[in-house]
Amino acid sequence: MAARTNEYEQPIGVDLSGWTARERPARVSIEGTRCRIEPIDVERHAADLFDAYNQATDGSDWTYLTVGPFADPESYRVYLAKVAASTDPLHYAVVDRATGKAVGTFSLMRIDPANGVIEVGNVVFSPLLKRTAISTEAQYLLMRYAFDELGYRRYEWKCDSLNAPSRQTALRLGFQYEGIFRQAIVYKERSRDTAWFAIIDQDWPGVKRAFETWLDAGNFDAEGNQRESLAGLREAQARG
Repeated sequence: MAARTNEYEQPIGVDLSGWTARERPARVSIEGTRCRIEPIDVERHAADLFDAYNQATDGSDWTYLTVGPFADPESYRVYLAKVAASTDPLHYAVVDRATGKAVGTFSLMRIDPANGVIEVGNVVFSPLLKRTAISTEAQYLLMRYAFDELGYRRYEWKCDSLNAPSRQTALRLGFQYEGIFRQAIVYKERSRDTAWFAIIDQDWPGVKRAFETWLDAGNFDAEGNQRESLAGLREAQARG
C-alpha cells in the first residue's frame, strides 16, 4: 500500500479521523472454560494465592518482579491489599474453576485510553498455573477483553531482557518482539534493560483464531497433552 501524503507531499500515517478514546478497563469478572478472571479481593484470594506461590521450591519466580518473595501470609496480605486498591495497574486474580481457588495474578497497566494502548504486566503465576491450559486461557481472556470489548489498538508485554522464560512466553502467545530499551528501569538495586513486545489490532484476528483453536477440547488428548502447539497453529494459519 502506498503511503499517504499531506499537502506538502510528506508521508503521513493511516487515517484515524474517526478514532475516539477508549474506556478504561473495569473491575469485571471474565468467565472462561477452565478459569475465571476476577478483580483482586483480599479476603477471597490472599490465602489461596500465598499457598499457591508456596508450591515453589525456592524464590526464583520473583527474581524479575519488583516485589517478593513474601516470607509469611501477613506480609503477602499487606501487599495484596495495596494492589487491590490500585487502578493502574488494575490487578486480577486467575481462579481455577475446577478447584475454585486463585492460582495467580496479573494486571492491565500503563493504561492509555487516548491512544488505545494497554499493557499486561505483573504476571505472577504460581506453579499450579504455569505451563497449563488454564494459564493460556487466562492470557487469552484478558487480551480478548482489551481488544474486543474495550477496543484498544495495541497490547504490550514488557520484561527484563534477561528474563528468558518471559520472552519465550510472549512469543508463544503471539506478541511480536520490538526491541530493547536500555537502562530503562532501576529495581531491586539493579539496572534493567527492558524487552518490548506487542500485539496490535490488525494482528489480533489471527492471534485470536489460533488461541481458540488451541483451547478447543479437541486439541488435547485423553491425558491433557496438546495435539498442536499454539505457535504451530499460527504458522499454519499464516500459510493459509
